Amino acid sequence: MRTSFTVEEIAQFLDAEIRGSSVKSLKGINSLKDAKKGDLSFLANKNYSALLKETEASFVILSQADAGKYDGDCLVVKDPYLAYARISHWFAAARKTKKKISGEPAIIPGSVQIGANTCIGLNSVIGEDSIIGSNVSIGENVTIGEKAQIFSNVSIYNDVVIGKNAVIHSNSVIGSDGFGMARRDDGSWEKIAQLGSVSIGDNVEIGACCTIDRGALSDTEIHSGVKMDNHIQIAHNAIIGENTVMAAYCGVAGSSVIGKNCIFAGDVCVVGHVKVCDNVMVTARTLVTKSIKEPGSYSSGTTPLMNTQNWRKNTARFSQLDSMARSIVELQKSSKLIKH
Repeated sequence: MRTSFTVEEIAQFLDAEIRGSSVKSLKGINSLKDAKKGDLSFLANKNYSALLKETEASFVILSQADAGKYDGDCLVVKDPYLAYARISHWFAAARKTKKKISGEPAIIPGSVQIGANTCIGLNSVIGEDSIIGSNVSIGENVTIGEKAQIFSNVSIYNDVVIGKNAVIHSNSVIGSDGFGMARRDDGSWEKIAQLGSVSIGDNVEIGACCTIDRGALSDTEIHSGVKMDNHIQIAHNAIIGENTVMAAYCGVAGSSVIGKNCIFAGDVCVVGHVKVCDNVMVTARTLVTKSIKEPGSYSSGTTPLMNTQNWRKNTARFSQLDSMARSIVELQKSSKLIKH
């Protein structure tokens, strides 16, 4: 299996127009921000257009409109996001080929305790004094720091990195595919290969039945000191800052960034591609639909996202809407009588 591809054969597969040299060989695919020389990248979200001036990517997949504004080498297609989805599988296969060249048994010190029916893949490393429960599945190229406690039935996919003193409770899944799909012209969906992984810092606790998806290109990041309750979903490429805590049923959508020392009450949901600054508290069942740039407490519920103090006032008013509406109707009737 090959580990690099020429621009010409990629263009032929994607039915793309080449603008620039067609003799370059591309060995990877990455975001505009993280791409290096020899990488292919793409622009599908206008919010990232400014990165075209900074990217080190050798080739970028662009629409006709964006290609006209770009001085570098590019592949011009009708739908850059769909093109990225299609070609991502080539580079996923290439990565698997590179990793299979050498496979060594896992490194498991004598101080590690392992329960029945647990499987640990090639090239994985388990830290000293760790406890791995029964029926745990740990994939290949996984690194787990010292004094970790992994409870029964946890699944940790390939390439995940977990720091020291980690606690992961039963039935959680770390590193499953992120939910990335691009719509084809016929309305069906093209799955995007998830090439990143999950990086978890030190002293992190993850509750039961949580899912943390691997990144599409770069890693999903859970920084040191984060504490998660049960039933929490962290989507691909999300970043959770140090010492942030989340109560049960929270969900963070793809590519969102949560700052340090945040507190999320139960059932808080964050939409994709937003940023929440440090030291933010979000009350229960709030939907974070936009970036939060100032520390403080925020709420929504049946209202748009706002400061919690204002939200409480508006919520109190909401319960009075019916009587207020009736009063307005009576005033309108009185006004008509006075005019007559």
